[in-house]
Amino acid sequence: MNGGALVARVLERQGVRQLFTLCGGHISPILVEAKRRGLAVIDVRDEASAVFAADAVARLTGVPGVAAVTAGPGVTNTVTALKNAQMAESPLVLLGGATATLLEGRGALQDIPQLPLMEPLCKEAVAVERVRDLVPALERAFRVAQEGVPGPVFVQCPVDLLYDESLVRQWYGAKGGKGIKGRLLGLYLRRHARRLFAGATEQSVGERIAVDPPAPDGPAVRKAAKLLAKAKRPVLVVGSGALTDPTRATEVAAAIELLRMPVYLAGMSRGLLGRDHPLQRRHQRTAALRQADLVILAGFPVDFRLDYGRKIHRKAKLVAAGREEEQLTKNRTPDVFSRGDAGAFLVDLARSAQVPSEGWSGDWGEWLDTLARRDAEREEEIAATAAEDAAPVNPLALLREIEDVLPDDSILVADGGDFIATASYILSPRGPLRWLDPGPFGTLGVGGGFALGAKVSRPEAEVWLLYGDGSAAYSLAEIDTFVRHGLPVIAVIGNDAGWTQIAREQVEILGDDVGVTLRRTAYHQVAEGYGGKGFEITEPSEIRPVLEAARAAHAEGHPVVINALIGTTAFRKGSISM
Repeated sequence: MNGGALVARVLERQGVRQLFTLCGGHISPILVEAKRRGLAVIDVRDEASAVFAADAVARLTGVPGVAAVTAGPGVTNTVTALKNAQMAESPLVLLGGATATLLEGRGALQDIPQLPLMEPLCKEAVAVERVRDLVPALERAFRVAQEGVPGPVFVQCPVDLLYDESLVRQWYGAKGGKGIKGRLLGLYLRRHARRLFAGATEQSVGERIAVDPPAPDGPAVRKAAKLLAKAKRPVLVVGSGALTDPTRATEVAAAIELLRMPVYLAGMSRGLLGRDHPLQRRHQRTAALRQADLVILAGFPVDFRLDYGRKIHRKAKLVAAGREEEQLTKNRTPDVFSRGDAGAFLVDLARSAQVPSEGWSGDWGEWLDTLARRDAEREEEIAATAAEDAAPVNPLALLREIEDVLPDDSILVADGGDFIATASYILSPRGPLRWLDPGPFGTLGVGGGFALGAKVSRPEAEVWLLYGDGSAAYSLAEIDTFVRHGLPVIAVIGNDAGWTQIAREQVEILGDDVGVTLRRTAYHQVAEGYGGKGFEITEPSEIRPVLEAARAAHAEGHPVVINALIGTTAFRKGSISM
C-alpha cells in the first residue's frame, strides 16, 4: 500500500471510471495504481485536454471527472480549462503533483507555489502534507466539487506521499552524511519521514458521496406560478444550469412539456426535448423576448447573450432560477428569483402551476403560432442562403448535409467561432445531453478533450466534433490520443482559412486583416500522420460521399478528420459578441 494506491481506492469508490492525465514523475504512482484497480488511465497530449475531458464526463454523467497532472508546468497548463469548468459550474477534481515536502521552496525541479494560482480558479485548493490525510482530503474534494454551485477542486499531492514508505525512507536516509552535521541531518530526515507516514496504514476509504442538489425556493415557485397564470406571451429560456444534475434530464424535459410554454434551449440543454418538439423554438429569440410579458430564465444568466438584459422587454415580468445568487441578479433584478437547482425549479413549477389542458388563455395559442411562423420563415432564409454560391463549399449547405446524416445516438461537440455559431442554427441534437460547448467563457480548444470525455462516457454514440479551422489547432493532436486508446470520433473542420468571426468586423471597421488570416492547411493529412483517417471536401458534390465514408471509417474504429474547404456568407454579419 502506498499513497498512489490510496488515491486510486478513493477514485474507484467515488464511481470514477476514467483518469485523464499527461504523465510526469510526480504522479506516476497514481497512474499505476489507478490502472491496477481497473480505472481507464487515458493519457492526452496537453494537460488542458485532460481537464476538458474530465469536465465533459461530469456534464454527461453527473460523476465528477478527474484529471491528474504533474507539478509546475503540468499544473499551469490547466488554468484555462479550470476557469472554463468553474464558469460552466462543472464538478471535477484535479490532482496536481508537487515536489517532495522537504524540498518545497528550495528550488526543486518544477516547484512553484501552486495553491495561490489554483485558489481563484477552484472552489477549494488544498495541499496534502501527510499520507494519512490523502483519503479525507480527496473525499472532501468530491463533496465540495458537487455541493451548492458545482465546480473544480484542486488537491496537491507531493511526490513523497505517493511512493512506497520503504522507498521514501531510503531516499531520505541517503541524504545524511558524515560528521555531526551529517548525523544530525540524517536524524532530521528520518524524523520527517516518520511524520509523513504516521498513521498511514490506518486509512479507511468511505462510501460514495452523494450530494443532493439545493432545493428551489418554495415561495418563489408559487409566485412564478401566479405570474404564469396571468401571462399572455410567456417565454422560457433554459440554459446549462438546468442540467447541472444530468441524471434528472428526463424529469426536467417532462416538466417543460407540462408547462406548455414556448421554450428556447441553450448550452447543455440543447436537445432536451428531442429534435422537433412543437414547444421548442430555435430562431428569433430576441424578437420573442422583446414582445414577451413574462420571461423565465432557468439556469441561464442575464449576460452578453441577452445583451445584459436589454433584449428583454423592460415591462416584462422576469423570473430567474439558478444556484448562484450573484448570477440571478446580475445586470437586471428579476421580479422573482429562486436560488437553488434550476432543473428542480422547473419540476416544482410544473407541479405548482397545474396547467389547464387548454393552456392558460386563448392568447397562448396565437403566441405559439406567431413564434412558430417566425421559425419557419428563418428556416426558409437559411435554406436560401445554403443554396447560394460560396466557393469552395457553402458552410450552410455542408451543415445541412451533416444534419441529414446524424444518427439518433450522436453527440455534438462544438469548438470554434463563426462555423460553430452557424452550426448552432442548423444542427439539432437528437436528445438530452447530446450537445457540448464551452459555456459562457467562450473558450477555444475544448474540442479534443470534450470529444474524449463524451466518447468514454457514451462509447456507443457517434461523437461528432465540429471545429473551426482556428480552434482545431489547439487540440488536433488528440487524434493521436483517440488512435492509441481505440476511441473513434468524427471531426469536421470548417476550413475557411481565417479567424472569420473576428475578421468580419475587424476588416469592415478597421480595414485590416492583420492576425485573422490562416492557410487552407491540409488538416486531413495531419490526421493521417497521427494514425487516423483523413478526408477532404473541396466541392459540393463531395459532401455526401465523404460523410458516408467518414461514418464507415468510424464504424470500423478509426478516428476521422474531415477537412471541409468552405467559403463565407453574410449569414452571421454583425454578430460579434462583446
